[in-house]
Amino acid sequence: MSKIKMTVPLVEIDGDEMTRIMWKMIKDILLEPYIELNTEYYDLGLENRDKTDDQVTIDSAMAIKKYGVGVKCATITPNAQRLEEYKLKKMWKSPNGTIRAILDGTVFRAPIIVDSIKPFVIGWKKPITLARHAYGDIYKDVEYKVNGAGKAEIVFTSETGEVSRETIHDFKGPGVILGMHNTDESIMSFARACFNYAVDQKQDLWFSTKDTISKIYDHRFKDIFQEIYDAEYKDKFEANGIEYFYTLIDDVVARIMRSEGGMVWACKNYDGDVMSDMVASAFGSLAMMTSVLVSPDGKYEYEAAHGTVTRHYYKHLKGEETSTNSMATLFAWTGALKKRGELDENKELMNFADKLEAASIKTIEDGVMTKDLAQLSEVANKKIVNTEDFLKEIKKTFDAM
Repeated sequence: MSKIKMTVPLVEIDGDEMTRIMWKMIKDILLEPYIELNTEYYDLGLENRDKTDDQVTIDSAMAIKKYGVGVKCATITPNAQRLEEYKLKKMWKSPNGTIRAILDGTVFRAPIIVDSIKPFVIGWKKPITLARHAYGDIYKDVEYKVNGAGKAEIVFTSETGEVSRETIHDFKGPGVILGMHNTDESIMSFARACFNYAVDQKQDLWFSTKDTISKIYDHRFKDIFQEIYDAEYKDKFEANGIEYFYTLIDDVVARIMRSEGGMVWACKNYDGDVMSDMVASAFGSLAMMTSVLVSPDGKYEYEAAHGTVTRHYYKHLKGEETSTNSMATLFAWTGALKKRGELDENKELMNFADKLEAASIKTIEDGVMTKDLAQLSEVANKKIVNTEDFLKEIKKTFDAM
């Protein structure tokens, strides 16, 4: 049987720890037997990021801008402990934050729905898609440690040389300062991405900030969303029978918990980081959550919503067996392959990705799963397998379909 051919490369971004191990397994077991994989490869493993002074991260983002679609493995954002463990030159910034800033996109995260895995919020009947702004806020912040008494100010110097000042705080002793920013251009891109996605999915769009407290910063988000909705999307929403509304984030949290799901929930960067984890966990786990970064000019980066599964990696290094759920990483690959196929009008590639997703879900429904999935699934007779065997079972299901 001839393999599926790819005419345009997919940007392949490798990562760290257990997800790096699963990345290779997925390629070896589920992709390369069927596809002549055409990828431009970037190694964002922490050692290589350190070796290249993180230039490899920038290069991978620029490759996505060039080719239009990328797929990314989970990566480490180092803290003090990682600095020592990996003997790094410095604590490099989040690679996700760097890529998102370059692409200026919006992250859409949605749960992978399996009938036998019921949400912990019993009222949720439909998926909830979390739309996360992917630029600015604390991910592009400037921080300063205050060592003693003094006056902290925000100082803005215009292009004409005019200087404006606002006092942050009169310190009486040590403390800390955080400076963050956003741009109207990025907020407008975020708003349009959310409105377009809601229209495409025919789902209501809920947007939340805390403008009662942040009367300039958060209020700017609120105003831009409303202006763009009124000028460009109101008629489209009404024609599709869907609704846009804004409210405070604490109110949305309460409403979400009482809802049946089925909406797109738009959040600022940090809010989206936290709330997407909450939504993912309530639907099952982060390992059952898809994630795609969409740029304003139509570039796509697919990744798993979870981290590098450090605990399992340490077991793997000791030669111990692991049973790690690879669904989110697998769906990052299938999502990217589908989008590559869509852009290249390669229906064979699109159909392969759809079939592989169906096979993975059917494998779980048939009772074969990893240990963490077994804790979530309501299937009566479960066969718990290790990481590699789970992928091999998906392959058997795929070949039989």
